[in-house]
Amino acid sequence: MKKKIAILGSTGSIGKTLLNIIEKDRQNFEIVLLAANKNHKLLLKQAKKYKVKNLIISNLKSYKHIIKNKKKLKIKVFNNFNYFNKIFKKKIDYSMSAITGIDGLIPTLKIIKYTKNIAIANKESIICGWSLIKKELDKHKTNFIPVDSEHFSLWFALKGSGSNNIEKIFITASGGPFYKFSLNKIYTAKISDALNHPNWKMGKKISIDSATMINKVYEVIEAKNIFEIPFKKIEILTHPKSYIHAIIKFNNGLIKLIAHETTMKIPIFNSLFSSGYKKLKSKKLNLKTLNNLDFQNVDLKKYPMVKLLKHLPIKQSLYETVIVSANDTLVSLYLKKKIKFHEINEKLFKILKLKEFNKFKNILPRNSRDIIKLNNYVRLKILKTVYKSQNNDEFI
Repeated sequence: MKKKIAILGSTGSIGKTLLNIIEKDRQNFEIVLLAANKNHKLLLKQAKKYKVKNLIISNLKSYKHIIKNKKKLKIKVFNNFNYFNKIFKKKIDYSMSAITGIDGLIPTLKIIKYTKNIAIANKESIICGWSLIKKELDKHKTNFIPVDSEHFSLWFALKGSGSNNIEKIFITASGGPFYKFSLNKIYTAKISDALNHPNWKMGKKISIDSATMINKVYEVIEAKNIFEIPFKKIEILTHPKSYIHAIIKFNNGLIKLIAHETTMKIPIFNSLFSSGYKKLKSKKLNLKTLNNLDFQNVDLKKYPMVKLLKHLPIKQSLYETVIVSANDTLVSLYLKKKIKFHEINEKLFKILKLKEFNKFKNILPRNSRDIIKLNNYVRLKILKTVYKSQNNDEFI
């Protein structure tokens, strides 16, 4: 029997990688749903190729473009995520949640009810709304698989072992494009420098997050949430080769290292076949890299964003939404050349010290509306604070 699949964010890099994996084993899969935001041309191309009968496209303009071709394709097209009950008659086998940003939270929460397994590649959902996700997972008895290379590695390594047996977890960071830069060179670096990641091909937003290393702060929060491990047991190590993705030191003296080549295909492939074993053709063991792993403690002068970890509340709260929303806004402004690279860090710390935001350290999100509302408020607040010019409207 064919496995029934849904992909939220099918036109992004994660979605496209998953479709490439399915392409080589098409006789065993039926794609029930593809969802995207704006890229209606690629979405339609994917629908035709994989004979998908249900599409969701969020952008209204793009939705209208697809509607014109609806009759020819004999497919159902929806403009939001309120129609899962019409798409899924019973639980499907696997869903990939790969919509970027806070926008991915509501679709993730909604689809859990309709899937046996959900792979989540959306950092913001896990960081800001994990308590809500966990509640839905437990309620509907849905299996969860993290897709980030670090968290998938931890998930894989911890199979059959409880978090109580962990002494320490180490998440590795390549150091991004500025690993070999001096502080002065980072200060004067161009946007093209910040986007030039040495190991991974990523979008602009995540590339900048890697350059500041806030992506690793996010990953520590994710690890704490997913594996129910306190912050004091999680550490970041720089590892410029990006070959080892996670290290676990158990309290019985044993240590596990999870390694794989720098491609998201491996965690995505293994999330799809998590209930059994499936062979994936991959490169030979890289002995040269293994003999030169070069682990280092994080240079906090070069990556001051990591200091954020000292200010995080022990329990999940709405404060994480403040961090994500503030950083997203500042990165957007940097990419538009409205602020300098070093100002992303400087302004974020100033924003997070404001009393109106600090109070959220003690408030747990009750529902997705709390997170969405706060996200919108933080973004507008920053834009009004950072820019008090007549051109403000172009950033809102």
